[in-house]
Amino acid sequence: MSPITERGARWLERLGAYRKRVRRPSLVVEGQLQRMVGLTLEAEGCQAAVGSRCTVIGSAGAQVEVEVVGFAGDKLYLMPTGPLHGLTPNARVIPQAEACAARVGTALLGRVLDGAGRPLDGRGMPLADAVVPLIGQPINPLSRAPIERPLDVGIRAINALLTVGRGQRMGLFAGSGVGKSVLLGMMTRYTDADVVVVGLIGERGREVKEFIDHILGREGLARAVVIAAPADTSPLMRLHGALLTSSIAEYFRDQGCQVLLLMDSLTRYAQAQREIGLAIGEPPTTKGYPPSVFAKLPQLVERAGNGADGGGSITAFYTVLTEGDDQNDPVADAARAILDGHVVLSRWLADTGHYPAIDIEASASRAMLNIIAADQIEAVQRFKSLYSLYRQNQDLINVGAYRAGSDARMDEAISYQPQLTRYLRQDINQAVGFDESVAELLTLLGGTGRDVTEVDR
Repeated sequence: MSPITERGARWLERLGAYRKRVRRPSLVVEGQLQRMVGLTLEAEGCQAAVGSRCTVIGSAGAQVEVEVVGFAGDKLYLMPTGPLHGLTPNARVIPQAEACAARVGTALLGRVLDGAGRPLDGRGMPLADAVVPLIGQPINPLSRAPIERPLDVGIRAINALLTVGRGQRMGLFAGSGVGKSVLLGMMTRYTDADVVVVGLIGERGREVKEFIDHILGREGLARAVVIAAPADTSPLMRLHGALLTSSIAEYFRDQGCQVLLLMDSLTRYAQAQREIGLAIGEPPTTKGYPPSVFAKLPQLVERAGNGADGGGSITAFYTVLTEGDDQNDPVADAARAILDGHVVLSRWLADTGHYPAIDIEASASRAMLNIIAADQIEAVQRFKSLYSLYRQNQDLINVGAYRAGSDARMDEAISYQPQLTRYLRQDINQAVGFDESVAELLTLLGGTGRDVTEVDR
């Protein structure tokens, strides 16, 4: 190579370095904090995209991390990810280059993290195999594999009467104190899944440790990732906790794993978005929920489900807290419309000591008929018919107003009632597999001669 060519090559290299510097300017335009009302901060003098991060420098060097949640004209609306102590008028607002992202990887198994992905178990920051956007990319609905295989959740009533398929998204509807957390813990331990991702969103902080130690257990935690964003965290962090839970589940699904996603609760996610929406001026609609809540619910739920053919899947259970046991609560009604089925827990059954307190009459699995055999469908229909007939006439039977022999179907429902009730009950430390659940159902209603009381063991 001639000297002129070598000199030209050096100049080209220097020009390339200059181009990189021009494309990545180091100049950052700072703004000022002009207003703070509640958890909403208003900044002027800087520009940042919705969803990006900023740092607010308060008195005595106090730093508060915030996220851009909206704008109006030259004003940016910010929400904090933590406490707001130390902020003063005209505090410096410095936009950050990085956006919200999720650190994912196999090192997360057995770990307990907060809504920002920081460790809560005191074991140090887990190593990440990849960094992915907190808000996942939607999947083409035509690219999803169909729901064709049942999922064994270890609970007799769900396995046989409300069969859930791999990749299905179910809602667990319950009031407070009816046993939904215990039911989630049973599914975490007994479900046939490679990885379990649990999101505890907006619940009491005391319940987080109880769920991990007493309900999930050491064995369940070994193959699980727990994201905890309790009620005392900011609404933005609760929102991020739900999104992080979905991002981690998506990562393991893309690795070909069969993932069980449990989120407690979808209602707290909606309430966190309601707090943010109202704070930045969204108009309230039904029961004070702004329109953005009902737009974000399907965006979150649609992230679960099957991937491409031959790949992994996310089977999801979202708990929905029905305020005052009202099944027509706005969030419950919206969730029922976008989910693939719902399991309703009854306070009346829980008060009578019936566990799990699943209301079979009010529950449904929309994918069930496509993944179970014809004899099971027939047995389920007969089971529900007998159970419902007895429940509808229970008051007459209890007061002695019904006479035996008056109605053959009623006599049959009364004779079967003890066995049906025993079938629906299950001890918290007992796992009943899918094949066993179906076999017991067919034996119970098929007249094979087997003692039906065997299901109560």
